[in-house]
Amino acid sequence: MNHDDFPNSFSMHANLFGYMGTPLSRNPDAADVFVVGLPYDLATTGRAGTRSGPTAIRQASGNLRWEEKRWPWDFCVFDRIRVADYGDLEFPAGNHESLFEQIEQHYGKLLAAGKTTLSFGGDHFVTLPLLRAHRKAHGKLSLIHFDAHTDTYSEEGSTYNHGSMFYHAPREGIIDPDTSIQIGIRTEYTEATHEFQVISAARANDLPAEQIIEAISERVGASPCYLTFDIDCLDPAYAPGTGTPVIGGLTTDRALKILHGLQHLNLVGMDLVEVAPAYDHAEITALAGATLGLEMLYVLAAKIGEQ
Repeated sequence: MNHDDFPNSFSMHANLFGYMGTPLSRNPDAADVFVVGLPYDLATTGRAGTRSGPTAIRQASGNLRWEEKRWPWDFCVFDRIRVADYGDLEFPAGNHESLFEQIEQHYGKLLAAGKTTLSFGGDHFVTLPLLRAHRKAHGKLSLIHFDAHTDTYSEEGSTYNHGSMFYHAPREGIIDPDTSIQIGIRTEYTEATHEFQVISAARANDLPAEQIIEAISERVGASPCYLTFDIDCLDPAYAPGTGTPVIGGLTTDRALKILHGLQHLNLVGMDLVEVAPAYDHAEITALAGATLGLEMLYVLAAKIGEQ
């Protein structure tokens, strides 16, 4: 299909093939930022179904297209950065290694060309191969991690497990725990031996957003950082469509306010994962994912505008 045959328009939902109606392209010269779908959920330990997340997020993004610029930003993101939808990566069902190969091949090409990616999962395991690809392009990374779970579990046989990525990543030399931070955690972990700084959901819900932004900024500094947002960081009232919902999470308003304040950081890659539309209601979770993704694009565009 030639996307040029379906020009972008004011219609919110007609011919919505790409995220936010952006053109479909795998040509690195076509955009500054590429949205990539990763329909993979073979590492899920709870309710499966996040393989349908990328499509649900794209479709929900139609609800965001009527607004010329997202409030409260004072510019239109597409006036500052060129965005294209790369489509979903294809890999045989049940083949973990093929996922690794596809991410290495496709992201390697984009990152080598100096592009930035926003990835939609899929379960959270996809972040591990994404981090590996970004490590090759940018060196050791700091991690900004929004989640209900630390995902640092090291149980035997946890290699392909969406709760083990941030156990493996530091040991592979991909991320530096000393400059990384996790926000929204509200499940068990051992604080005395935990490698990452944590702002629990209870604290994040009580602190002003400005203090959370300041803590993130102090932790990561000027280092290249990767942002990963598990949708279950949000309270199930705001994101019921996910595999491992945990009550007591962040509101969408708080999450957006925190993301809004990260525009000064050296963000080199981003993902949003764990949207499972089969458990959603009225597209609440998919819309949250689509909106958070758009906020990430604005954060990138705002930094470009400051340069």
